[in-house]
Amino acid sequence: MSEEFYKKLMAAVVDGEPEDAEAIAKEALEANLDPLECINKGLVPGIQKVGELFSTGEYYLPELIIGADAMKAALEILEPALVGGQKLDVVGMVILGTVEGDLHEIGKTLVGTMLTANGFKVVDIGANQSVEAFVKAIKEHGADIVGASALLTTTMLQQKKLVEALESAGLKNKVKIMVGGAPVTDRYAQEIGADGYAEDAISAVDIAFRLMDAPV
Repeated sequence: MSEEFYKKLMAAVVDGEPEDAEAIAKEALEANLDPLECINKGLVPGIQKVGELFSTGEYYLPELIIGADAMKAALEILEPALVGGQKLDVVGMVILGTVEGDLHEIGKTLVGTMLTANGFKVVDIGANQSVEAFVKAIKEHGADIVGASALLTTTMLQQKKLVEALESAGLKNKVKIMVGGAPVTDRYAQEIGADGYAEDAISAVDIAFRLMDAPV
């Protein structure tokens, strides 16, 4: 019976059905299933499959977004039901933001959704954020990773300034720096001293996992 629920939860995420995912999660709890098992054996495999389909070109951005929405809908039901010593394993703490002078949100928000769905705790500080705002959030939340997005060639310099600010603050060896955005390249990321570059939300998750395993 439990396996049936896990399969239904996985299918709801893969098919991108937030309402179904929420309803199945409620049914699972009514059937006294372990919410943590529902997450680990149903939702997690589901979002991993969505990522695979996106990577192979079988899914596009809309499917990616709605799959993540379905997982979030089920999580909102299952997480409050976790009891006692149960807790979701948090892979790491990530601060996300779009750099100063840049108002673009969509790509950054999707990265945050995908990271959350894959077990990261994410604090999104929004768009048009100063270097100081990034540094403050990193200190406040004890971040493992900071992700800075720049969608304009004119704002890419702010990513470089962020790396320099973290060096000045003595945080460069304590937090990994991930950059992205339409004009950003892997070469540019290396030139400014960032630890990783992501061209889309799926690669951002892969890189975040890699950075968490990397030595500080």
